[in-house]
Amino acid sequence: MRLPPHILVVNGIKVRRPVFLLGAPHSGADLLARALKRSPGFHVTMGRASVAHVVYAFARRPSIGRTSGAVRVLRDAFAEAWQVLPGSCGECPAPCREAGGVTGAGPCVATGEVVRFGDGGPDLLYSAPVLRQAFPDARFVQLIRDGRDVTADMLADPACLAWFRPAMLSGQTEFPNPFLGVNKDEHLDRWKGMPAAGKCALRWRSAVRINAELRQALPAGQLLTLRYEDLVREPARAAAALAEFLDTRVSKVALYARDAGVGAWRSRLRPPDLELVERVARKELTRLGYLTS
Repeated sequence: MRLPPHILVVNGIKVRRPVFLLGAPHSGADLLARALKRSPGFHVTMGRASVAHVVYAFARRPSIGRTSGAVRVLRDAFAEAWQVLPGSCGECPAPCREAGGVTGAGPCVATGEVVRFGDGGPDLLYSAPVLRQAFPDARFVQLIRDGRDVTADMLADPACLAWFRPAMLSGQTEFPNPFLGVNKDEHLDRWKGMPAAGKCALRWRSAVRINAELRQALPAGQLLTLRYEDLVREPARAAAALAEFLDTRVSKVALYARDAGVGAWRSRLRPPDLELVERVARKELTRLGYLTS
């Protein structure tokens, strides 16, 4: 059933056409969030606790996202995250504060300057169906990156690897599970015995499939797809595409990556890990042009 229109109001500002940055881990959403945080009129958050708790609850139990209350819960989470209060930036993770240039206790934006909202927090992608219902006029920017580079970065990120620990697979975790990339219940035992590189590849593969589904479901005016490799090789062109899509000025300087990591998998992935990643995600790597068949 179609939900009745409802405009969220934050700090007296109507939330219209919010922007959500979606992608697999280490695919460049943080880079785009940095650029948007420096764009005029934008208030962009990254990983605020109120949103992260909901996103990971949906990730553990995908069925929650299909309940009647999921939309309200997610809207309430963003209503809290987007509040501009004297100490609100103190509740943000370090990457968000650094991206916003916060050096003191004050907020990174002034309420009077805000006209648009957005979020580039980790793993928003797995809440995309609920985001679409909660914010029907939202704009989505999805990031695609070579799954081998993504795996190399995930293997070096304790926060990503933590999801593969046995303790994280509590009784509340449902299977099949797109977040972990486990498609069928009967694959769970195989997943448990898989090396970390394979689990990272499964997460990337699942994210790519969700991105493909979004491209089928959303009109062109509501979704923009960017490749991480294009962001770091041609930041000016990427900034122009993003600016046109969002109808705003976007800082190309903020898109210059300090450590691009394009093709770094060649030196960072051990041969057995590379072989496993390419076996697990061969279809998607080939379809996206990262691997020749």
